[in-house]
Amino acid sequence: MPAIVWKGYISFGLVSFPVRLFSAARPEGVHFHLLHRKDLSRVKEIWYCAKEDKPIERADIVKGYETSKGEYIVVEDEDLKKIEPPTAAAMEVIQFVREEEVDPIFFEQSYYVAPDENAAKPYTLFLRALAATHFGAIAKISMHNREHVVMIRAAKDGLLLHTLFYAKELHTEKKQASPAKANATKQEVDLAVKLIHQLAAPFKPEQFHDTYRENVERLIDEKKKGHTISAEPKPRKAAVVDLMEALKKSLKTPQAKPKSGRAKSSGRRTAA
Repeated sequence: MPAIVWKGYISFGLVSFPVRLFSAARPEGVHFHLLHRKDLSRVKEIWYCAKEDKPIERADIVKGYETSKGEYIVVEDEDLKKIEPPTAAAMEVIQFVREEEVDPIFFEQSYYVAPDENAAKPYTLFLRALAATHFGAIAKISMHNREHVVMIRAAKDGLLLHTLFYAKELHTEKKQASPAKANATKQEVDLAVKLIHQLAAPFKPEQFHDTYRENVERLIDEKKKGHTISAEPKPRKAAVVDLMEALKKSLKTPQAKPKSGRAKSSGRRTAA
């Protein structure tokens, strides 16, 4: 049984039903241990008290908030439990929005929403209503020591919940404006659009894989066998001088040729 991330209620209007959240995805990579170069023994992390100049146990550590330089307020887990808002146990739907109105840049984490106990009927009602309208439900939920704004949407096999970044958490000051004088000609745009349609295909996530991770695993296997590490060839790219010529040549490349089963984009995002 997968670990339950959150357990509580979804409420919209006077309808309320219990649900459970499960983590929908997490990044995977090759994990390394830190070793002492001299004898390859594992390096341990030690919790250390700077004032007493000695190691301490994990059980002797508490959370502290610095109010001024060197001054702290201790906050216990029980204290945090007491001030949990109602959203720690119930998600109240604030509003409904069209899915395309929420820019994916706001998406933070994704979770599967499963019905709890005997909530199959209201769960299915909510799922079918969202699917029929192409709306997402905006709600608030408290978990992991913070309150999140979330969007709940209908997918093919059930409800999905996405925690959203707050507007102030987006680093808009890092956004780069497009060069004002870099206007493309209509002919260039038409060729670029044609190239997009030739490369268009249904999204199949299973066809993508982490080449870097596979290369690290290959490197480890080669070192284990005492083989010479085979280097990965690096592509050489140069700045495009003639944009029109580059677009025309791109349209003639094998990967740009139309393939059967390719689908034209409708412009609307479909459910996962």
